[in-house]
Amino acid sequence: MSGAFELYEDQAGKHRFRLKAGNGEVIAVGEAYNSKAAAQKGIAAVKNDAPGAPVKDLETGKS
Repeated sequence: MSGAFELYEDQAGKHRFRLKAGNGEVIAVGEAYNSKAAAQKGIAAVKNDAPGAPVKDLETGKS
């Protein structure tokens, strides 16, 4: 089974998403959004921007 984004409303009424791996483990969590549409745009941004995104190690300052 491949990973999947889950879109949900939290207890404060904000819209959030999380990315789960194929084994069900949460591997990424989005911020709180005021609307479902904004959360969906957040998912789209992750899908668009992540494939070639470098890793920046903030502990060492190296990429």
